[in-house]
Amino acid sequence: MLIESISGIRGVVGSALTPKKIINYASGFGKWAEKGKIIIGRDSRPSGKVIVNLFSATLTWMGFDVIDVGIVPTPTVQLLTEKFHAVGGVVITASHNPFPWNGIKFIAPSGLFLDAEQVTEVLNFSKNNEFDFKKSGEFGNISKYSDAINDHINNVLKIQYLDLEKIRSKHFKVVIDAVNGGGSIALPKLLDVFGCEVIKINCKPDGYFPHTPEPLPENLTDLLEKVKESKADFGMAVDPDADRLAIVDENGKYLSEEYTLVMSLKTVLEKNKTNDPIVVTNLSTTLAVDKIADLYDAKVIRTAIGEINVSKKMKETNAIIGGEGNGGIILPDSHLGRDSLVGTALILQFLADSDEKLSKKYEKLPQFRMSKMRAEIGDYSKDKIIENLKSKYRNENINTVDGIKIFFENSWVHIRKSNTEPILRVYSEAIKLEEAVELGRRFVAEIEKEMERG
Repeated sequence: MLIESISGIRGVVGSALTPKKIINYASGFGKWAEKGKIIIGRDSRPSGKVIVNLFSATLTWMGFDVIDVGIVPTPTVQLLTEKFHAVGGVVITASHNPFPWNGIKFIAPSGLFLDAEQVTEVLNFSKNNEFDFKKSGEFGNISKYSDAINDHINNVLKIQYLDLEKIRSKHFKVVIDAVNGGGSIALPKLLDVFGCEVIKINCKPDGYFPHTPEPLPENLTDLLEKVKESKADFGMAVDPDADRLAIVDENGKYLSEEYTLVMSLKTVLEKNKTNDPIVVTNLSTTLAVDKIADLYDAKVIRTAIGEINVSKKMKETNAIIGGEGNGGIILPDSHLGRDSLVGTALILQFLADSDEKLSKKYEKLPQFRMSKMRAEIGDYSKDKIIENLKSKYRNENINTVDGIKIFFENSWVHIRKSNTEPILRVYSEAIKLEEAVELGRRFVAEIEKEMERG
């Protein structure tokens, strides 16, 4: 299976993601980009080394100079693309997909991922076979750069909302599960710089994931136990390309990726000195964001799902913080990309700002619970069902930027189409989980009724 979407390309290596496909994608990106330097990095999957070699060779044949930064978090490549004034960046990663998969993410000169229109251009170029390959003697060069992680850490240390000495004085004990992925070196090193006692689980960057790599509670049983056993202050887990961050409290309780953003947001807004601060997140992120923003007279802007949609809106509105409820923190004070290193620093500051345990600080945050369901629709038109729901609820408080989101008092439901499956996603949130589940089931039933009507 090969998936081409706004998030880039993902597929099973060898069957869907073949050498010919990889060369075509590299050529398409080379056709799209202006001539100059291109930064390339990867997560730790064993197939990544070969894919980087194919990608780099193709780009140099087109006249580009390629800077290979090795195994690093995805946000490191974004940061260095901007820092080195490169004409683009490439990350070889399949994010949270399992081991047989790999993929490609494309980065613009700004350090942001390509948007939907730009990705479409690259994909179209990759299929038309009209590539500008150079003659012998006109090739570009490939060079290695070994300080990428240090550059990223130094960037994080300059974040204005951090009190480095206060954090270091706490000597936090932290357990980290990096799933043997791209954050295996960077995140323990960052924690060490912050004066933490670091207990590492799965921090060997060999790409052999010891559990399903998405940082969800059912996949993190070893981390939850290790935090309790070691009497750590908290635990943290990232996905293979280390752009998402999940947090575990000192009791071994998973706090939901949604609350990585909530805790980071509170930290930034408490220390913010600008007037009328703006926060940007997507439509499916927790209502707790709005409740925290209200405390600091901040405005929340919601976008369609997708990191690039959030990042572009943040840049457009000069937002001070943003992100997504999947543990993706975006802080313009660092760069405009989801970044687990930035998230880690803000969580450390959140915990350092008082002597309370993380569990107590978490309990004081606005509490909401989310339900995620799916409605199987087969051959029925996703667009028709959503349009019918928009018409039915047109007099309610709705947002139609991405499917339809219907707002109720202290709850909401968001229905949007999947780009890869014959389903509609039904996300709902309320103060109690049973209320969120009931709301989700109600709208799954409404979708089924729409199908019955034809």
